[in-house]
Amino acid sequence: MNIGSAILNSVEKAGNKLPDPVTIFLVLIGVVMLASLALSGLGTSVEHPITGDTVSVVNLLTGSQLQALLVGMPGVLTGFAPLGMVLVVMIGAGIAEKTGLLSAGLRVMVADVPKFLLTPALVFAGVMGNLAVDSGYIVMVPLGAVVFMAAGRHPIAGIAAVFAGVSAGFSANLVVTALEPLLFGITQGAAQTIQPDWTLNNLDNYYFTIALTPVLVLVGTLINNYVVEPRLGEWQRPADFAAPEGDGSLSANEKKGLLWAGLSLLAIVAIVLFLTIPSDGILRSPTGGLGPFFQSIVAILMIAFLVSGTLYGVAVGRVKSDKDVVELGTKSMADMGGYIILAFAMAHFISLFGASEMDTVLAISGAEGLQALNLPAPLLIVGMVLLVAVLNLFMGSASAKWALLAPVFVPMLMLLGISPEGTTLAYRMGDQATNIITPLMPYLPLILIFCQRYVPEFGLGSLIAVMLPYSVAILMSSLAMIFVWFALDLPLGPGDASFTYEVPAAVSAPPSGG
Repeated sequence: MNIGSAILNSVEKAGNKLPDPVTIFLVLIGVVMLASLALSGLGTSVEHPITGDTVSVVNLLTGSQLQALLVGMPGVLTGFAPLGMVLVVMIGAGIAEKTGLLSAGLRVMVADVPKFLLTPALVFAGVMGNLAVDSGYIVMVPLGAVVFMAAGRHPIAGIAAVFAGVSAGFSANLVVTALEPLLFGITQGAAQTIQPDWTLNNLDNYYFTIALTPVLVLVGTLINNYVVEPRLGEWQRPADFAAPEGDGSLSANEKKGLLWAGLSLLAIVAIVLFLTIPSDGILRSPTGGLGPFFQSIVAILMIAFLVSGTLYGVAVGRVKSDKDVVELGTKSMADMGGYIILAFAMAHFISLFGASEMDTVLAISGAEGLQALNLPAPLLIVGMVLLVAVLNLFMGSASAKWALLAPVFVPMLMLLGISPEGTTLAYRMGDQATNIITPLMPYLPLILIFCQRYVPEFGLGSLIAVMLPYSVAILMSSLAMIFVWFALDLPLGPGDASFTYEVPAAVSAPPSGG
């Protein structure tokens, strides 16, 4: 056994000795409340980099805070965004699964994909799937298991490959995603403290994210095929897991069902295009933006799965009336019971952690500590990437972290000759690397439940041990890409966007630290 396997085995063993994830989050809630009491008593506070206001840790054990917790408990659960998206998509996706549409469609797909291309195809599908924002976790990840299982490979490895693509590759894509305007809008405000006329361009990281896409596909493929899958070994089908029927070939009714489902999907795509392409389309904003379209993806996916799954079920005889559709949907929702309980505990932990202001204090203190080191700009970029990767373990929201860090790092690095575009990119690389191993990632419990369908004893430690090699490899490859771009002063996007920044003559730069 090599050192790497020994470390992963230790992580898995230690992680699996932990209580059930629901219990873990309930314990963490208690820890946060006690920590808030202690830190608030010590007067722990920081200065907010934007407003200049003092941010102090809030004691969650006061009467008013406990009252707010009890009164707001239903709202915290129903306001937990991932829960709503998961349940809406699963209404349709569950019916598509229960009727057999997903299995039949993926059997056809796997039959035509060469074995050596299966893993890179899944990782690439995951990376591109982040176009659908959080829907990628709900739809793409479980399909990875079905594809690998259909090919006679370990389904957990299929889940891991897609999960790595969707989450760790969140800042890579061949097209501009919804993340660009979100982050660059924050960057603009921070940059204008040094250069008041600096304006955002949503393509300012585009060349880098395009180049990063094949790199992450290659890295994900190598890690999956040579680290993760060999360590998982051969999959042992659970006794109560339904074995595939026949020799895997499609019956006449299944072929007819796939035809009907395919035609329905084409019709839905045509309708969506009709509603989206015109500048005054229903899925456009009053200014012509595509925001409503992106916000409708969850509903569109639910409708697509529901319609195509129902038509497939009619063709193969599994759906004979509307009652059958409702029954299949009910069974699908029953499968999500465990996730709803997890979502309850997780939503309250995240809510209380934020209400205590400890996440804000931690982020600002980390940024100030790194700034105090007074490192040369290239090392400061590396330090920033690593700091963000660590902070991501405690504060999941990409936009919330950047709203706190940008006012510190963007002006500071501009004065050291690093552009706002380059600083934003460095932030994205740190943020994406540890998404797949932080318990605060809202979809991690859902991924765990997906895994337990195929390996019932699969625990949180098992999941973190599986995903840790991807996280480390993606972090290292992202840093290597930054070094290449920085050393060669390559453009980050169209125009003059690059890592370098010329400090305005009216601004005096502080010492660079060597």
